[in-house]
Amino acid sequence: MSSDADPDRPVRDLSTWTVGRLEALTATRQGHELERIRVVAQAHVYRSGEPRRARLRWAKLSLHANARLPGDSSWSRARKTRQNFALRTWVIDHLGPDTDPDWQPAVLAADTLAALTLDPDRAVALAARWRDLPVGQIDELRRHKNMTAHLDRLVDFLPPGPVRDRLVTWTRARTHLP
Repeated sequence: MSSDADPDRPVRDLSTWTVGRLEALTATRQGHELERIRVVAQAHVYRSGEPRRARLRWAKLSLHANARLPGDSSWSRARKTRQNFALRTWVIDHLGPDTDPDWQPAVLAADTLAALTLDPDRAVALAARWRDLPVGQIDELRRHKNMTAHLDRLVDFLPPGPVRDRLVTWTRARTHLP
């Protein structure tokens, strides 16, 4: 195990660190350590023995570490977006919506729709012949499938209306994507 005194050396075991200590580390670290922080923080969110407020703080830390992860490729951005959406949906579903925008179903719905670059009908039409598509379009369909994985749970928190209807359409379209 590395020494905490040397900020240039990787930290090997973060599982016993406090949320405050990991928040401070997140501000200074880059690369793979951020992924480890994200995973440790997310594990704390899932622990039912901790108070709701503590779990929400851990969730914020996980989101922050996720946002700071390196990678600007379309797959890296989609992975970070998918992780963000999945955690936010889990928090809304298990800890309940909140006044914080990250835990508001309507905000998550808007963020989801903003991340999707295809129309669901177009995605289904492309998926019908996905084996004949160029690799880039297949990748785009797969990214959309990954970025809509949380919708089945999210739509139950949304009131009837056009946003909910668009997301329900995406839940149906998702089943056709490769």
